[in-house]
Amino acid sequence: QVQLVESGGGSVQAGGSLRLSCTAFGYTYMPNCMGWFRQALGKAREGVASVVTGGGSTYYADSVKGRFTISQDNAKSTLYLQMNSLKPEDTAVYYCAADYRLSGRCSDYANWRLWGQGTQVTVSS
Repeated sequence: QVQLVESGGGSVQAGGSLRLSCTAFGYTYMPNCMGWFRQALGKAREGVASVVTGGGSTYYADSVKGRFTISQDNAKSTLYLQMNSLKPEDTAVYYCAADYRLSGRCSDYANWRLWGQGTQVTVSS
């Protein structure tokens, strides 16, 4: 069974940077879609960024384009999210997710089946 383990959350002032990591364990076939989601207090969970693990295509929510970068190290089975120019509205619990689906649907943030435990990111003004 695939397990996703996240690390790297924390607290930072507005304008600062953080990098999240997510390592996948226990898979026979690497999920072909991996991504990051977030859920702020009182709000619905939203997709932030995703990647086709085989092909490398990346997708971003409009709210983070130009500030966040998703990347992967396939040799380490690890996904990263580099977050720069952080804003208070980026405060949320960030979740790593994965799924097996057609590569063209990696940008579709609905119904992902594999989830990490979440890591808190807090940005103060």
